Amino acid sequence: MSVENIKTMIHKITEMLVDERKKITIGEEARGDTTIIVLSVHKDDVGKVIGRGGQTAKALRALVNAAATRMGEKVLLEIRE
Repeated sequence: MSVENIKTMIHKITEMLVDERKKITIGEEARGDTTIIVLSVHKDDVGKVIGRGGQTAKALRALVNAAATRMGEKVLLEIRE
């Protein structure tokens, strides 16, 4: 699995959560030895991606962390409007 695979996985999951599927963008930033996956969605869909009490965002981050750990890399998920 690679960072590109993780980005694809996050995109597919996010498509199921939001109304404005065409507004989903996934970028990548490097900060030191950590890769940051930046997920941006339409402002009306941010709450759906974060979820009640942050539970959905926490689950997405857990998936990213599990995949990154398997690859032996540090990858974090950042959610933006």
